[in-house]
Amino acid sequence: MLQCSPLIAPPGQSLSNSTSKSAVAPLKTGRPGSAPTLADVAREAGVSKMAASAALNGNQGSSRVSAETQERVMAAAARLRYRPNANALALIHRRTNSIGFVTNLMGKAPNPYCMEVLDGVVQGATEAGQTTSVFTLGSWDEAPTRIPALCDGRVDGLIVLAPRLEDDGETWLPENTPMVSVHASRDWRIGGVNLESDDEAGAYEMVRHMLALGHRRILHVGGPAGYPGADQRVDGYFRAHAEAGVTPPPEYVQRASFSAEGGGEAMESWLQCHRGQPLPDAVFGGNDGIAVGCMQVLAARGLHIPADISIVGFDYTLLARTLQLAAVRQPLHEMGRQAVEVLMHLIEATRRGEPYGGPSNIVLAPETISGGTLAEPRRSPLLIA
Repeated sequence: MLQCSPLIAPPGQSLSNSTSKSAVAPLKTGRPGSAPTLADVAREAGVSKMAASAALNGNQGSSRVSAETQERVMAAAARLRYRPNANALALIHRRTNSIGFVTNLMGKAPNPYCMEVLDGVVQGATEAGQTTSVFTLGSWDEAPTRIPALCDGRVDGLIVLAPRLEDDGETWLPENTPMVSVHASRDWRIGGVNLESDDEAGAYEMVRHMLALGHRRILHVGGPAGYPGADQRVDGYFRAHAEAGVTPPPEYVQRASFSAEGGGEAMESWLQCHRGQPLPDAVFGGNDGIAVGCMQVLAARGLHIPADISIVGFDYTLLARTLQLAAVRQPLHEMGRQAVEVLMHLIEATRRGEPYGGPSNIVLAPETISGGTLAEPRRSPLLIA
């Protein structure tokens, strides 16, 4: 016959203590090796799942529980190391606390411009208690299909960097996901907000400064025609010349891709077409990458910067700061951070069903940065070999 041994307490300990929760086997969840669930918390606290859910969500929703029940549920959740399901919380609060960053990374080389803006976005999102998801497009032609697909509830809003779209997106952009653009190519988001820097003013101030130093032959290797920022920098270049009473030759404005390769190719081609003519006093690159590409070509020809020819860029990214390049500084990091601030206001307005009352276009001022690549022009210009 099977006999059961009597319960005997260890020496110095009462029987009631020996059978307390602290002495029994570790707490178990519904499935071995699985994470604790809401049902596990409810069972541990001795309440219903509905009561456990209400307690864990701060009594938000249709159900309410007492302070004592909420305290008991929270203690049970802590003992089980329960972590609420993010998707369930998103449904309750109508927020994922996540924002998306969308861009088209041009070329194979790292994009300093994009990285500066993204750094500001990540900082702003962190300050706002948000996570950031990065979505890249192969080209902006994918936008009408890819961007709506991102608006499936995985993020609360999107920040789109330098979009180049064929239309304003009114027919395909979902209205349920707030969006903010940085350097939009056009007013492509009806009711949305765009942040940009004053490219025309930045170029004007830099060229005006170069003219004041005595430069008269300033070659501008700008970005691609049709890009608003690139076109506005050309406008600033011409405005500064007109104000100084100087008329640059038509061939002193060239276009290139926003990259070191593009700048180098444009510089080499221009030099070959102007052999035997005076070397420009200075080169104004449409961005830092273009300026660096021009520097590489000129250095390969044995020219010294800035003794023989000055070079300036535009953006003042980490690349420019590392090379001590004179440049127009765009507040790229600040644009990214402010884009998050605006997006958070848009998200909250959408959640409340209220209109957004802020400005639709925010323009930040650029700054002229002196560097080691800009000096007064040579007294006697060199001829192009």
